[in-house]
Amino acid sequence: MPLAQPATPTRLRFAVLGPLTGEAGGRPLALGPLKQRLVLAVLLSRANTAVPVDLLTDAVWPEEPPRTARKNLQVYICTLRTLLGREEGPDRLSHSAAGYLLRVAEPELDLLRFRALARAGRAAADGGALAPAARLLRQALDLWQGPPLADLRRSPAVAAEADRLEARCLGVHEDWAETELELGNAGAVAEDLAELAERHPLRERLQAARMNALHLSGRQAEALAVYDTHRQLLARELGLEPSPALTARYRELLARGRSLPTAARPDRGTGPGGSLLPADTADFTGRTDELRQLVDELGSGGGRVAVLTGPAGSGKTALAVHAGHLLADRFPDGRVLVRLRTEDGAARPLPEVLAELAALTGRPGAAPTGADRTGPGPADPAQPDTARADTAPADTARAAALWRASLAGRRLLLVLDDAPGEAVVRELLPGFGPSAVLVTSRGQLAGLASVRRIAVPPLAPAEALDLLGRIVGTGRTGADRAAAARIAAACGLLPLAVRVAGTRLAVLRHLPLAEYAARLEDPAGALDELVAGDVTVRARLDSGWRDLTDQGRLALARLAALPLALLFTLPEAAAALGRPERLALRTLEALTDTGAVTSPTGEVTAHAALYALPRLTHLHARERAVRTAVGAPQTVGAPQTAVAAPARSPEPV
Repeated sequence: MPLAQPATPTRLRFAVLGPLTGEAGGRPLALGPLKQRLVLAVLLSRANTAVPVDLLTDAVWPEEPPRTARKNLQVYICTLRTLLGREEGPDRLSHSAAGYLLRVAEPELDLLRFRALARAGRAAADGGALAPAARLLRQALDLWQGPPLADLRRSPAVAAEADRLEARCLGVHEDWAETELELGNAGAVAEDLAELAERHPLRERLQAARMNALHLSGRQAEALAVYDTHRQLLARELGLEPSPALTARYRELLARGRSLPTAARPDRGTGPGGSLLPADTADFTGRTDELRQLVDELGSGGGRVAVLTGPAGSGKTALAVHAGHLLADRFPDGRVLVRLRTEDGAARPLPEVLAELAALTGRPGAAPTGADRTGPGPADPAQPDTARADTAPADTARAAALWRASLAGRRLLLVLDDAPGEAVVRELLPGFGPSAVLVTSRGQLAGLASVRRIAVPPLAPAEALDLLGRIVGTGRTGADRAAAARIAAACGLLPLAVRVAGTRLAVLRHLPLAEYAARLEDPAGALDELVAGDVTVRARLDSGWRDLTDQGRLALARLAALPLALLFTLPEAAAALGRPERLALRTLEALTDTGAVTSPTGEVTAHAALYALPRLTHLHARERAVRTAVGAPQTVGAPQTAVAAPARSPEPV
């Protein structure tokens, strides 16, 4: 083959696939001053091709070449001829009307060797010889010693040559990865591409190869995360979507993740077949850090519990469902979501939740009904009421114990959505085993021990803008980006509000973004504008309002009298509440636990802390203060009184 090394080593060797270097007879060559090295770099990067004098001039003098540029260039050429050898220098480096031409043999230049190996590897792959192809392509890649001409990139002309070489290297890297994947070596490809794909995030073929490698290595969550990161970057930087081919591949991987293995599917008689998670959000945006934390925490197994906390509308459920789909490969026995509140926001009784879980999974856990009993019980009209009250809690406790025992040998992900308190959650957590639990809640659920709490804050402004653009169209938001940013800000950067606003705008195509932004910025009508069909932001805020005690609602209403969108201090809160600072601090901490108040500052003392009411919570509390007669004599922030109303105990059955 022409790729074989010569029997005797060549006298000269040059390298451009990394820093520019040269050697003669095995000893390093002194390549001269910077401008001379720039000339040599361009000649070597275009070896055996005539290089125009103007290109060499631009490489050496990128700004304004001196009047002596051509004469100086001739001096550099003369010195290089001497470097190449007195006998063959003029033949090696010749001049014609087309420019200067440097003749180099394949063994003398790493770039020529790289090209020959790459051509041979591609030819072998085209002929079906995958193993030799992968070996040849790997040999080509091993010639690279870092970014090409890395020490000379201050010259724009040399940087352009280096970028062209690097693009060629990336193409060979992609060829090698795809060949190795066909050979079944996904693990090696996934590790090799990790750093390269991060350095070139817009290179779609590279991202696709990494996705496939991760998926074939059993790392589906990471494979799907690669696509999501790439999609967000394209939208943010270029206003583009991934190619149809990459999107189709993503959907294929996602569909595989949603399909539970046969063993995880419930029997036809006990519940619906197929996925037990809601459909993933097609335009899910942001939350990269939170997703990484969830994948790390829950994907490692060992009975982990994670709690997503945040106010209503912050996107906790969407994040939990998205993470559940990403974690499909880690939980072969299935992923189940059960809601812990009714549609009107009331807490569901534990027996009802257990019965639903039993129906969904085909496992024990439902509290027995009267027809299931072998002795007298609540179903027996002759049994006294006191007996019925004593028996039902015991039945519920037994059903919960059966549910926990059923999880012992299974690797299942249980998503408990919108938990009103710790009591029901605690009864559903597995005692041991590889199953994991993901809980969403507006409050912190401080009574749960040994759990990982992950706050779900509002979106970053760029993420909220990205989400709005994905709903109404990036062309429309790009045409008036300032108005789109005002809409996102007026929505408090909350995913629910941004999604409702986007859906409304998608229906009202005639409505200018600036006009809608002005409507949302009007405190008197903002909540009226955040309605899309049967989805309203006000309804979610009403549910959070009902969770508070009367004293909590009074405190929130008084804080809402503070200026809108203004951070406030503990003394200012105490003045608004009409209480001493010691009691006001208790009230603020309790409201922070419910998500009604936020503290955007870092870890500081109570007097140095700053607090805020999220914009939509602030507007809603003002509205309720007007609509609801709040009794002035009520005590606000008394130490012995919790602001959040405790969850109701389950009704006996």
